[in-house]
Amino acid sequence: MCGIVAAISDKDVTPFLLSGLSCLEYRGYDSAGIGVIHEQLYCLRSHGRVEKLSKIVGENKIIGKIGIAHTRWATHGAPSENNAHPQVSEDIAVVHNGIIENYESLKEELVKNGFEFKSDTDTEVIAHLINHNRNSANLSLREAVQNTVKILEGSFAICVISKNNIGEIITARRGSPLLIGVGEKATYCASDASALVSETTKVVYLENGDVASLSTQSYKIFDANGKKVERSIQTSHISAKAVDLENYQHFMQKEIFEQPAAILNTLEMALGGSSLTTNLFGANADSIFKSIKSITILGCGTSYHAGLTARYWIEDLAGIPCNVEISSEYRYRNSPRNKDDLVIVTSQSGETADTIAALQYALNK
Repeated sequence: MCGIVAAISDKDVTPFLLSGLSCLEYRGYDSAGIGVIHEQLYCLRSHGRVEKLSKIVGENKIIGKIGIAHTRWATHGAPSENNAHPQVSEDIAVVHNGIIENYESLKEELVKNGFEFKSDTDTEVIAHLINHNRNSANLSLREAVQNTVKILEGSFAICVISKNNIGEIITARRGSPLLIGVGEKATYCASDASALVSETTKVVYLENGDVASLSTQSYKIFDANGKKVERSIQTSHISAKAVDLENYQHFMQKEIFEQPAAILNTLEMALGGSSLTTNLFGANADSIFKSIKSITILGCGTSYHAGLTARYWIEDLAGIPCNVEISSEYRYRNSPRNKDDLVIVTSQSGETADTIAALQYALNK
C-alpha cells in the first residue's frame, strides 16, 4: 500500500510533500522518506510514521523547489530506514510503488558493472539502472527512464529526480496508478488524488506505459514507444475532509464510523429514484444479467470477508448460487470456463495486485 507524492514549483515544496504523505497515511505503511534538491540532493528517510519524518526534516531544515516523497509498505527487505525510499544512485533519486519481478537478474548485471547496493529493495535496481542507461548512452534523464522501464517486468509507478537536472521530474507507470496534478506555477504527481487536494483539483491520469516529464509551468507525456501524447485533464471531487483524520485515533477507526454515510451516499447516487436500474452497470447489462446462472466474488483481506457477507444477501434475495474466492488463489487453479458466471471483483484500494491479476485471469477465461 505504498504512496507517492512529488512536486516541482517556484517555491519550497517540502511542506506540501509532507502534507501529501499525511493524506496517504490511510493506506498503511511502515516507513517514509523525502528527497529534495537545493544546490544538492537531500534524502531523509525514517522507519515509522510520517510524523517522525516531519520532525527529522524540521531538524535538518531542508528545503527545495523540486522533490519526491514516499510511504513504504515493505515487500523486498525488512521495514527499515535503509530500505525506505527514495533509493539513490549517485545524483539520481527514485520513489517506487509496485514490484519488479526480474530485479534479481537485473541486480546481478548491475553488480557486474560496478554498482554497489546499499538496500534489499527492488527499487534500488531502478535507480542504478536509470543511472547506467543514462551514462552508457549519453541520454537525457527522460530517455534513460524510458529505456529502463522497457526492461522492467512487473508493476510499477515511479518518480525520478536528479541534482544534475533540477528543472524536471520524470514519472512512469505500468500497472500501479499515477496521476499528474496541474497547479499555478507548479506541477504535482501522486499515486492518489487525495494527496493533491490542498493544491489542485485538476488532474491527469497517466495510462499504462506512459512516461511524463514535469516542469514548473507544464508537463509532457510520452507513450510506451516514446511518442508524445495528450491525456485529458479531469476534475477531482475529493474533499479535504475526506483525507483529514479529524478527531479519530487512526484512519481505520474513521472508516468504520463513516460506513453509514458512505452507504447512504452510494445508494443515493445509484438509485436517483425509487428503483435501481440495470443500465447503471452498462448498456448491455439488462440482457447480461438475465443470462447469469452463478456468481463468483473475488477479493483479498477485508474485501474477501465483505464478499462472504454479500454471498448470503445475493443467494437470499436473488436466488443465484454465489461463490467467494481469495483473489491470489483463484488465478492459480484451472477453474472451468463458465460464460454464465458473473465475476465481481472487489478491492478496498482499487489497486490490489493479486485482485487485478485475478480480474485479468477471469477475462481471459
